[in-house]
Amino acid sequence: MLFRMLLGMITALACATTFAQAPQNKLKIGVLSDFSGAYSAWGGKGSVLAAEMAVEDYKKANPKFAYQVEIVSADFQLKPDLAVAIAKKWMEEGVNAIMDIPLTAAALAVNGVVKGSAVAALMNGTASNDLVVKNCSPNMVHWTYDQYSIGNPTVQALSKGGKSWFFITVDSIGGAALESGARQLIAAAGGKVSGAVKNATGISDFSGQLVQAQASKADVIALAQGGSDTTNALKQAQEFGILAGGQKIAILWGLVTDIHGMGLPVAQGLTFTEAFYWDADDNTRAFSKRFSDRYGGKVPTSVQAGAYSVLTHYLKGVDAAKSSAAPVVIAKMKELPVSDLALGKGTLRADGRMVHDEFLVQVKTPAESKGAWDLYKILRRLPGEEVFRPMSKECPLVK
Repeated sequence: MLFRMLLGMITALACATTFAQAPQNKLKIGVLSDFSGAYSAWGGKGSVLAAEMAVEDYKKANPKFAYQVEIVSADFQLKPDLAVAIAKKWMEEGVNAIMDIPLTAAALAVNGVVKGSAVAALMNGTASNDLVVKNCSPNMVHWTYDQYSIGNPTVQALSKGGKSWFFITVDSIGGAALESGARQLIAAAGGKVSGAVKNATGISDFSGQLVQAQASKADVIALAQGGSDTTNALKQAQEFGILAGGQKIAILWGLVTDIHGMGLPVAQGLTFTEAFYWDADDNTRAFSKRFSDRYGGKVPTSVQAGAYSVLTHYLKGVDAAKSSAAPVVIAKMKELPVSDLALGKGTLRADGRMVHDEFLVQVKTPAESKGAWDLYKILRRLPGEEVFRPMSKECPLVK
């Protein structure tokens, strides 16, 4: 009896190992995104298109690539429990990798679900610092940006002229992390925080928060928001005459669609950090034109560019590893240099963080802009090793 049990265990282990290592003919990629809420313009259908472009480009450049790739997608409606339910269903249906997830709580939850499985988590939509610290995993890579890399350069730039700050922060894990990181930098620069107020995701009325910020007389009002929340808050700030009163507005997390949505008359002069800009160089312009031609004239956001970049590198990893098992593929991805048209050259660290250059940008005036999406002046290209945090020993993958 014992012999039979041992034999069965050995046979099952051998089968599992064979399944993980043997080349398979199909890959199924799940784009788990926001298609209807505050972050839908960041990823959504644009992330699906970017993923499709990554597959098309990789197969064209590598005609011997042996896999058929299917892209599936779902809207998790910014609900972490729904994100987990969809992820589990996809895993049962044979999805090999799940990507996008532009909400910290949902990204952390899905990361926990796939850990220890054969499924990869390609986190291009979330900014959670924790993904590569205590929550790092051999099943996960963190792409595009994080709260540290997008918040810190902005705060450092604005701290030179602003000694007192007031925060209007979205009531979420991501918002709290953005504010916490900014507070540390403000204190280090000799500044102070005059006050803070929170708001729910997806609200349209920021009047209460803005009245408190205006009354604080802080030099800088920092918006630790994202998506349409940033747009709504900034439009109302102009209506309240806050900028005319001498206070500055800092956005700690903004993407090109946010600026386009609020318009240059509202956004002009804003300084913040972007992980990608369509007009940065010849490669980004070429990639963005192809994307724009297929997406109603809209240029890609950082999240969508990250979708293209991470899936391109994932396919390289599958191709090189001759396996679709997440830990095997991701280990191979860490060995290979990152290089693509969207995010350019980068390095995938042991903790799963992809390091690449970002941009400190300033929004153009209407007179400076030469077109609908000509929105930024690049003040400085930020070297990746400068803007991303060093690896943390809290991550068990870091030796």
